[in-house]
Amino acid sequence: MATNPRSRRAMPLAAALEVLAARRRNEIVVTTMGSAREWPRCSKHALDFHYLPSAMGHAPMLGLGLALARGERDVIVLNGDGCMLMSLGCLVTVVASAAANYTLVVLDNGIYEVTGGQATPAGATDFAAMARAAGFATVAAFDDLARWQSSAAGILAAPGPRFISLRVEPVGDDYQLPAPRPMSQRIAEFRQALAQAPTPLPNQDG
Repeated sequence: MATNPRSRRAMPLAAALEVLAARRRNEIVVTTMGSAREWPRCSKHALDFHYLPSAMGHAPMLGLGLALARGERDVIVLNGDGCMLMSLGCLVTVVASAAANYTLVVLDNGIYEVTGGQATPAGATDFAAMARAAGFATVAAFDDLARWQSSAAGILAAPGPRFISLRVEPVGDDYQLPAPRPMSQRIAEFRQALAQAPTPLPNQDG
């Protein structure tokens, strides 16, 4: 498995996701590609929707559709940097939708890990700057785990739509992509969970 081609500061992917999982309430979480593999390791929630692992670039718009259709729920989309490069136009679409209940998280590891570890062409691309230019209400970027831990709750509670860029390390030799359960089964379970009214949970700061 290839290593990160960029020399840069980054945090372990699992630890970065655990920060998000610990602060997650009743939000819908949409994953695809690498995040569809990693997020289930730290979250087992009825509103986790792990879309087709090979649906590269589709997660942001799928999540936006859910955010617009179910305005009573917040939606968090986990997207890779390679996926983000395939769907940069979604940034302005999200802003134009004015979906205040939407959060897009880019997990930037510098490689196409699902397809073999090739370096992405992003180089030193600043995804947060792109989101800011597109007009996202809240934009934040982190490459340090301690800063992300201390800031996550505030960012997730800030006005939306929100954009969060997390520079993370590749999984490397631990990479594996289990076969997903049949899509029809997952959609049926997800629709059943959506039919339930959101349950208020105690606020957890930090």
